[in-house]
Amino acid sequence: MNKVIKLLSLVVLLVACDTSSKWKPNQEVIDQGDTYNDLSPYAQKVMRHRDSTSAMFLSGANGVLPKNKLSPTGKLPFFSPDEVFRVKAIFEPIENGEVFEMKTSTDRLPEYKRYGVLHFSLGDASLQLTLYQNVEQPDYLFCPFKDLTNTETTYGAGRYLDFQLSDLQNPVIDFNYAYNPYCAYNKEFSCPIPPAENHLKVPIPAGEKKWY
Repeated sequence: MNKVIKLLSLVVLLVACDTSSKWKPNQEVIDQGDTYNDLSPYAQKVMRHRDSTSAMFLSGANGVLPKNKLSPTGKLPFFSPDEVFRVKAIFEPIENGEVFEMKTSTDRLPEYKRYGVLHFSLGDASLQLTLYQNVEQPDYLFCPFKDLTNTETTYGAGRYLDFQLSDLQNPVIDFNYAYNPYCAYNKEFSCPIPPAENHLKVPIPAGEKKWY
């Protein structure tokens, strides 16, 4: 029986990084009192989202961090909210996009479909990111990416953004919500590795920083 329980626990660990709902904080907004009164309404919204995310990790609610890393008052590290990194994009669908096995940090190979491309600009740079449709969760569009901050201030293997199909009507890329895969905190998880086409040749100092 113990062997069965251990096997089931391992399966949960291996699939967790592909489940977008696990990354979404619960809908309860943490009461911060007057903490963010000096920030813009947009920045307040971002900070409250981050507080919920921090509480989910550091309370142990999502079971990612080891017990010796939990903290009732700690917070995950983020860049300050900056609307420069919230950009409008143009969506270009990929007709008959191929289904492929995306590489992960383990030998697991989940299936994704190349769904479309988001074209956008940051400063003078014209950039693009490919969205991938999870075969098992077709309403979920996954955007793993790397940029020039990786290993310096952000997690070396890259970060993630999530989209839903409805987001493509007026697409916006908000790097302030870029988040780390579970592997950034616990190597027991199996996490998708950003494909080469999503390696940005610019720094994106926005969103979540590296844990250590």
